[in-house]
Amino acid sequence: MGDREHLLRDIGMADFVLVELALYLDTHPRDRRAMEYFNHYNRIKTQMERDFSMKYFPLNLRLADSSKEWRWGEAPLPWEGECV
Repeated sequence: MGDREHLLRDIGMADFVLVELALYLDTHPRDRRAMEYFNHYNRIKTQMERDFSMKYFPLNLRLADSSKEWRWGEAPLPWEGECV
């Protein structure tokens, strides 16, 4: 597994944690510790997505920085067998 795949896996794990925390917070909206965990992992995931987008290609349109060059179309397409 290369660096790109490791980064994508780590982003996926952080995303999983965020979804689970959001579900927990739906039923426990006053749990300050859970909110701190959510904010912490949200910052981590955002930074990982930025790093990945700068190194490889943007993962979503929010990260498609058009100030230098348009790189949105650089991502492999699902039928190319590289999408995780």
